[in-house]
Amino acid sequence: MKETTQPRQSCLTVQALQRMPYYLEYLEDAVQKGHREISAASIASELGLSDVLVRKDLAAVSTKSGRPKAGFEADTLIEDIRNYMGYHHIKKAVLAGAGSLGKALLRNGEFRKYGLQIVAAFDIRRSLIHRRIGDVEVYSLTRLRDYCLENQIQIGIITVPADAAQDVALRMADGGIRAIWNFAFVKLHLPEQILVQNEDLASSLAMLSQHLQQDL
Repeated sequence: MKETTQPRQSCLTVQALQRMPYYLEYLEDAVQKGHREISAASIASELGLSDVLVRKDLAAVSTKSGRPKAGFEADTLIEDIRNYMGYHHIKKAVLAGAGSLGKALLRNGEFRKYGLQIVAAFDIRRSLIHRRIGDVEVYSLTRLRDYCLENQIQIGIITVPADAAQDVALRMADGGIRAIWNFAFVKLHLPEQILVQNEDLASSLAMLSQHLQQDL
């Protein structure tokens, strides 16, 4: 009987999931430099992590065990990570708020590498409506809910001011959005089945400022 290998489908912690893009970036760079096998120890050393942690993370997603000393087949491990994270399945997203931050995200060509395609943007400013930013057209915010329903969008990105974020989030929820990437400095109140990932830029800046303050 021919032996087959299957993904282990282990459930990763949030912290482990957040480490996967760093593993992937390191592995892809290593392959470009001609490496065919990568050890957990080399990944751990490069990323400043423990060997045990890296081995545990990779064992949860790999279809082939690493060989002693030689390590993992780099190409196979790259595919395993991409499959586990769903990067091969493009997920359509919409963005609300085509200001400076929104425009930067719309022009970011890296998202597709991670399985995300922003297909439409929404704003209240007439000067922006029907303009294209990168490859994405901007529509009136009044169309947000219907657009999401018509196109079965599941991911929403919020880059509007804090005082407008809750209203936008509710429009997204009404449109069937199941996950929201929130860049607004406000806590959103939504049904519990909707996943909200907050990018708290103010909190990150506070940490940097406090670190510098300690040196004074």
